[in-house]
Formats: sequence, structure tokens, C-alpha cells
Amino acid sequence: METAQAQAFTRHWLESWNQRDLEAVLGHFAEDVVFTSPLAAMLVEGSGGVIRGKDQLRSYWEVGLERNADLRFDLVDLYVGVDTLVIHYRNQRGGLVCEVLTFVGGLVAEGHATYVAEPGATA
Repeated sequence: METAQAQAFTRHWLESWNQRDLEAVLGHFAEDVVFTSPLAAMLVEGSGGVIRGKDQLRSYWEVGLERNADLRFDLVDLYVGVDTLVIHYRNQRGGLVCEVLTFVGGLVAEGHATYVAEPGATA
């Protein structure tokens, strides 16, 4: 992935989230996307934290938006790889998050939300 392409994607991704424009965010994702998140495990019963497909991702993120009226993401850093992008940001609660996104054909085919472990937490 070229740096300019990664920067443009990230800018649009952040603006879309901060404007609460879920359809704009989802426009970057493939229909058969697989997305994992510890929060999904809590919000989507029976998911085990794995969301499959754009429709299920929409439903999951709709719940997240409903529960976070003050949602805001601020970029900390951006990491570019081969067909992979890591967006490191701070959320509205001050929490540090990394979204690890893998692209196929220009769309996100796989994504993983990761969060800073609490001090003293063990794997």
C-alpha cells in the first residue's frame, strides 16, 4: 500500500467515524469482511468477538454508535504494510486502539480492533 493512499484512506475513515457516518465507513469494507473485536464479544451475543459480513458489521457498529453518543477518534499514528494498514488512535475516553486492516482489491477484507491491555493483565 502506498503511503499517500494509506493517508487518504485514514483521513476519510476518521472523518466518517467522527461524523457518525456509518455508511461512509462501511463503504471501505468488502461484503464478506471478517472483523474481530473484544467489544464485539460483549455486544454481539454468540459472536465470540468475530463479525462476518458487512451486514453483521453494520449491526455491530450501530449498537456501538448508540452506546457512544460522544464517539470521537483522534489519530496517534499510522503504520503501512503490504496490503495492510494499522490505524493507531485515541478514542473519546482516552483509550488507545489499533485497527489492523487488510485490503483485497481496494476494500478491507479483514479487520481487527485491538486495545491496550490493562496494567498487570496477563494473556
